[in-house]
Formats: sequence, C-alpha cells, structure tokens
Amino acid sequence: MKVIVLIENTSKCSLCAEHGLSVYIEYNGMKYLLDTGASDTFSANAHQLGINLADIDIAFLSHAHYDHAGGFETFFKENEKAPVYLQDTSAENCYYRPDNTDKYIGIPTHLLETYKKRFQYIDHVCEVEKGVWLIPHFTKNLDEMGRRACMYRKIGDEYVPDDFAHEQSLVFETPKGLILLNSCSHGGIVNIVKEVQMALGNQKVYAVIGGFHMMKLSGLDTLAIPESEVIDVASQLQNLGVEEIYTGHCTGTIAYGLLKKELDEKIHELSTGTIIEF
Repeated sequence: MKVIVLIENTSKCSLCAEHGLSVYIEYNGMKYLLDTGASDTFSANAHQLGINLADIDIAFLSHAHYDHAGGFETFFKENEKAPVYLQDTSAENCYYRPDNTDKYIGIPTHLLETYKKRFQYIDHVCEVEKGVWLIPHFTKNLDEMGRRACMYRKIGDEYVPDDFAHEQSLVFETPKGLILLNSCSHGGIVNIVKEVQMALGNQKVYAVIGGFHMMKLSGLDTLAIPESEVIDVASQLQNLGVEEIYTGHCTGTIAYGLLKKELDEKIHELSTGTIIEF
C-alpha cells in the first residue's frame, strides 16, 4: 500500500502547498483519491508527480468542507469514471461562526447538483472494495465539539452546532493492521480510532493518517485546545496500540510539537509530497 500527499498546508519540495488536504492511495491494484484540497492545485502537483488522475478508480470526500472539496470540479474534468463516496448528510451548509460572524466553509456551491451523477451517498459502515471501508461517526454528542470549534450547519434559517455527521473515516486492511485515514478528525481522533475498532471487530489500528483539528483556523502556529488535551490524546493513542501516526493540515505546528515530545518516533509530519508505504 502506498500513500502520497498531493496537497497539504506545507511543502518541503517544489510542489505547491495550500490550506487543504488531498491524498492519493494505491492498494491491491486499485487507485484511490481522498479529497481534493481547496483548489485545482492538487491536480498540478499530481501531474508533477507523474500521477494520472484519469486512472483513479474511486474517490472519497472525507467531510463537507471547502478545503477538501474545492478541487472536485477539476477532478471530474480529468476523470470521467470514478464515483465519489460521501456521507448522505453532506450538504452545502457548513459555516464557521466566531463571534456570530458567518463564514461559509462548505462544499463549493452547486457542486453536488451539477455533478450529482458522480456522487454516491452512504449512511452506514460500508465495504467499498475488499478490505476498503468507510466508517461514519456514531460517537454521541459530537455537536458539543462543533460548538467549541465555532462550526455550524445551516438548516433552513437556523444555525445548529455541527455534529460532523458528514465526516467519515477511510480504512484499509493490511497484514500489519488497519490503516485509518481521517482528514480532519473533527469528531476527535481518539473517538475515531475507537469507532473503527468497534465497527471492524476490534481489529488493531496500526496507523493513523490525517489532521487532528488542534489548531485555530487563524494559522498553523496557534492552538485551539489546552496543551493538556493534546498530551492526553497522545497518551490515549498509545494506549489504543496505534504504532504509526502521520499528521498535519489542521493539527498545527504547536500541537505537533507537543505530540512529538510524547510520541517520539511513532509520529511523523505530513507535508505536500510525503510518500508513505506499508
């Protein structure tokens, strides 16, 4: 199994970076795409890496935010076959509302309708291909995490705290254990690992890849939660038996530094162009 980061907030090579995440995956002879970043930049990076987006067999949208869905129109122009799996609660209705100011952070408007034949909505634990799973949230009271993060969904004329029912985990079975990808982990990475274990017969989660949503949206060098909570996450991931952690995007540099102190060689920093092989 090979994982290549097509776009991330940072780049340590000639590839471009942006606030967003897109990941290319090769597994059991098939090619997958998780998210498309905030724009078409992921596509330019893919071309530079020699990856032909037309060859993608199946794509996924991790959750209904612009920095993960922004490049899908470009993807559809380059790939005419791959379905895109997303949760059936996904809609163009996500907002960031600090101090009651509204900022739309959702899927590009009209994308879901314009390309409706390309989207496959699911509402349950789903094995998309042999050994490839999509796991929705079933942890309760995640709307409290949405309220804390100032993230809301607009339902009619009302704003309700986001419970991240539109977020899903992408999981691959490997001889070492499960490889879990969740682009932002809004529902809490510890909750997510437990959800995946519960859904898949308590199999070992060997590796976690994605953002942990520990930074404020104002920048990478900010912290959205207390330091003690970051340290607790590190401890719980170790207790759950996770051996490899690859994180970036919305984790932030301060949180990553704290996690690194606790997890040492178990944790690795994601950036544009990162290649991971299992």
